[in-house]
Amino acid sequence: MGRWGITLPLTGVPILDHQPLVSELTALGYTDIWSAETSGADAFTPLALAAQWSPTARLGTAIAPVYTRGPALLAMSAATLAEVSGGRFVLGIGSSSPAIVSRWNGQEFTEPFARTRDTLRFLRSALAGDKVTREYPTFSVSGFRLEKAPAHHVPIMLAALRPGMLRLAAREADGAITNWLAATDVPRVREALGDKELAARIFVCPTEDADAARALGRALICAYLTVPAYAAFHDWLGRDKVLAPMREAWSAGRRKEANALVPDEVVDALVVHGSAEQCRARVAQYAANGVDTPIIGLLPTGGDQLDLVRRLAPGA
Repeated sequence: MGRWGITLPLTGVPILDHQPLVSELTALGYTDIWSAETSGADAFTPLALAAQWSPTARLGTAIAPVYTRGPALLAMSAATLAEVSGGRFVLGIGSSSPAIVSRWNGQEFTEPFARTRDTLRFLRSALAGDKVTREYPTFSVSGFRLEKAPAHHVPIMLAALRPGMLRLAAREADGAITNWLAATDVPRVREALGDKELAARIFVCPTEDADAARALGRALICAYLTVPAYAAFHDWLGRDKVLAPMREAWSAGRRKEANALVPDEVVDALVVHGSAEQCRARVAQYAANGVDTPIIGLLPTGGDQLDLVRRLAPGA
């Protein structure tokens, strides 16, 4: 295996309680720690702690939304993480979703492709130490320069689901971050991205109770794959017909029916479940199909999550 990542913090585990686990991750075979940002911990603070607890792991945000912080604040946060990690930080940015941007943060969710592109271009200049005065199509910056530019290049990766954003990542970023895809979908994403780094968050539910894993998977699939960006992603991947009944029931407010209409084969393709050994093999298949950095997103099973992370390590 090459890289092998884990999403932290774990659901329901206090951030400071992660220290013993983080300190042993690299010995277990994990190379990467990636954060997520929805309604729990922010994307940056857990990584600042992890940088002190793990001396070698690469650290990344997957992802920091481009709407919820100003461009200059994003640059400052990235520069700070780059400094405290000794140059081990990767800034993952993306448009996020209307719920997070508009309903929770009161910002307009308009022109997500353009806003992501403009933020990427600004960050490239700012993190290089340039003084930025520029009218971008979606925002303007006048006279900003980081007080202390990073000593090393800060890689920037884009959250990307479809060809347009994947091609932007290929042209102007250091790579792309994707999720909610099957291992068999990876070659299509890889073809659009080219040879830049591809990271993928893979949802892993390590339990041999297939019914429980599928029930959780169905609930998550209904919540995510009805979001327009994810719906369009799976249309592109060829799941438009198989997901149509679920989407129709969901849009009509028949949520329980929608849940039942997600076929087992879709859940099994998009959510890794089974024994820890089986889960490791499934994650490795993503890597074999073209993912450079598989990132485990551990789903709650009722078991000890810290122990499950250890059992899912490539060296377990």
